[in-house]
This record gives sequence, structure tokens and C-alpha cells, in this order.
Amino acid sequence: MSESGLPRLSRRAVIGGALAVAAGASVLALRRPDRGGPHDAYFSRLSSALARAGIGRPVLIIDRARLRANIQAVRATLAGTKMPVRVVVKSLPVPGLLDAITAGLQTNRCMVFNGPMVLDTLRWNPHADLLLGKPLPALEVGRVLDAALPLLAGSPGPQWLADSVERIRGYAAIARARNTRLRINLEIDVGLHRGGLADAPAVGAALEAIMASPELQFAGLMGYDPHVPKMPRPAKAYADAIARYSAAREVVRARVPAADFPTLTFNAAGSPTYRMHAADALASELAIGSAFLKPRDFDLPTLTHHVAAAFIATPVLKTVEPLEIPGLESLDKVLPLMDANARRGFFVYGGHWLAEPESPPGLEYNGLYGRSSNQELLTGSRRVPLRPDDYVFLRPTQSEAVLLQFGDLLVYDDGELKDRWPTFPVSA
Repeated sequence: MSESGLPRLSRRAVIGGALAVAAGASVLALRRPDRGGPHDAYFSRLSSALARAGIGRPVLIIDRARLRANIQAVRATLAGTKMPVRVVVKSLPVPGLLDAITAGLQTNRCMVFNGPMVLDTLRWNPHADLLLGKPLPALEVGRVLDAALPLLAGSPGPQWLADSVERIRGYAAIARARNTRLRINLEIDVGLHRGGLADAPAVGAALEAIMASPELQFAGLMGYDPHVPKMPRPAKAYADAIARYSAAREVVRARVPAADFPTLTFNAAGSPTYRMHAADALASELAIGSAFLKPRDFDLPTLTHHVAAAFIATPVLKTVEPLEIPGLESLDKVLPLMDANARRGFFVYGGHWLAEPESPPGLEYNGLYGRSSNQELLTGSRRVPLRPDDYVFLRPTQSEAVLLQFGDLLVYDDGELKDRWPTFPVSA
């Protein structure tokens, strides 16, 4: 005993106690704050609409009012310019969605990215003006041509995208074998470095190859620059892209008859950069797709005037508390101390989509448990009041790979689910 009458602590006990205090302080310092809560007013109304409609499975919902707001955002941005919009079908492979956007923008120009969608788009609108958004193998071009000829009804046909002299020669052989003529648009590299003609001499060589083939007709240029807003210096990246495009355009101007130059298609932009191109007179049209729905990957400084218009809704099947991780049950009491958002588990109907939890707030995937396309696990805090049969909402990170996974899309308008929009058939 010490003179004070209290037990004397050993040095080991003192050090052990200090370490325990330090460890406890570290846990508190690392502890993640509780981010949970209930649905806000918007998602509460959407939940009620789903329940009234008798929806008990995963669905993808388009908010018509938000879609209209995004169409108006494009119209307002391009007001005063003479640049029409070419709607990117791969990002919006839904006839009803395309109807709303093309009518709202008064355009029949579409960009397509695979053979089946060329045919699907022509069946949807035989008068659609098509530009391919990527080069296709010559064998696929031949197959699509054979199927498309009855649908073209005398129209000049799609502009096929070429990225090399070799591909141009392959397309010429396809045209000769069918005694037809193909329009060729040239893909140029404006900084994305995903292929395409790299410089002015390459553009010149490609033009010569087209002009040497009577089966081919030069139709224009396409330059895609979605990398620009993600660069450390977006303004410089955009200036570099414009310089590359301008150099290619001048090669065309020098080699194409002056009377033909105004008829050419100079396609530029994409959803991330269309707003930047609106201030330039370089392009003759702008390609826009995902911006009309604004999935999460498009939360960019250049698209702050757009709103999210597509959500996945799926029912909760099971709730568990405490959350138990197979093989790591010993951590079941420790993890909630570190993270209040790991106290409850919610197994939902389906899952493993390209999407992130949106509502209720605080939900997240569990890296220890892993992903599932059958019963996805989401975790949350005790402030998340979900019960079985309640709905969880997720926001797609992109649209092109997600919209074709749910069958008919549901259209939310004025507080109710009012329409079903069939999609195009699934295609790669």
C-alpha cells in the first residue's frame, strides 16, 4: 500500500492503462459519424407512389418533370447558337425517352454505338439521321447493312465512323460487295487518346483513302472529349482539344470542294463538355446523352444546371441487427463502435447494379460482406427506419449499362407512376 492508502500501481499496469486510454481515444477519433436518417419528402412521395402502384420488385424510374428540366437546360444553354443536338442513343435506349428528348429539342439526329441499335433506332424512327459513335468491324457493318437496307427507304444511310486507312479500305470492300455507297465520318483524337486519327497528316491520309474509293463519301469529323472536365486544368485541356479539332477541320477545308464544306457533319462534345462547346463556332452539332438523366458519374462542374432524373427503387427483404459478417462474428460488437452506420443491415431485392445508395441517407455497401446480385446488403445506422417491404432508392452511376436491366421503365409524374416505357432489346 502507498502512504495514501491506495494500492500501488506497477509500471506495467500504468503503461497498460495508458495504452488502453490511447487505444480508446484512437477509436473515438476514427469513429465515423452517424449519417443515417429517413427518406426526405421527395423520396417519401415516390415510395407512396410505388406502394399505390403495387410495385414489389426492382424497377428503374424516370422522373418526367426532372427530364423536362434537363431538356430545357440544354435548350437554354444552346439558345442563340445554330448547333443542333445529336442524341446519344446508347445512353438513352428507350423509345419513349427518345421521343421526349428529340421532340423537346426538335432534332432527328442520333448517335448509335452498335449494330443492333442501328436497326432498333431505324425501326423507332425511319427518318433518324444516324452517326456511329465508334468504329465497327467490317463484318458487322456488312451484316447491319444487309438488314438495314429495307429500313432506309432511299435515305443516304448512317455515317459510319472510321479511325484508320485500313478500316476505310475494309468499309470500301463491304460497299463494293453490295453495290452501294457508304458515308464515312472520321474519328479524330482530341486528347482522350482512345484511338482515332492522331494528327493532321493522319486526317489527310484518311481523306485521300476515302476520295480514292468511289464507293465511299466523306461525311465529316467526330471528336469526343469527356476527359476535359476531369483534368487538373480543364480550361487548358479544352483549349488543346479545340486546337486539335481545328487542325483537322482545316485539313478538310483544304481538300474538300468549298460548296461541299457546309454540308459536312462536324460533331463534337458529349454530356460533360457540351456547355463548353456552346460558346464556340467550331462544331456544327453537339452530342448529348447522359446529361438528360444525369447519373452520378456526371456530377461535374459543367453539369450543375442539370438534375438527377433516374433512380432504381427496390424493396427491403430483410433487416438484421446486429449485423453479422460470416467468419468475422468476433467483430460484430467492434465494428458498430467504429462506425455507427454499420449497426443495421438491410438485404434488398436484387442488387450489384452500377448504382450508389441515394435514399434513405447513410446507406452504403459493406466491403467485408461483398456484393450480391440476388440480395444486396446495405448497412446503416439506427436512425435509418427501414422495415421489410419499404423501398430503398439508388442512383445509377451511368445510364447506358443500367437502363436495359429492368424491363419496362416506370415514369413518375405529378406524384404518380403514370407510364411504362419499353426499352430497346438488350445489345452489347
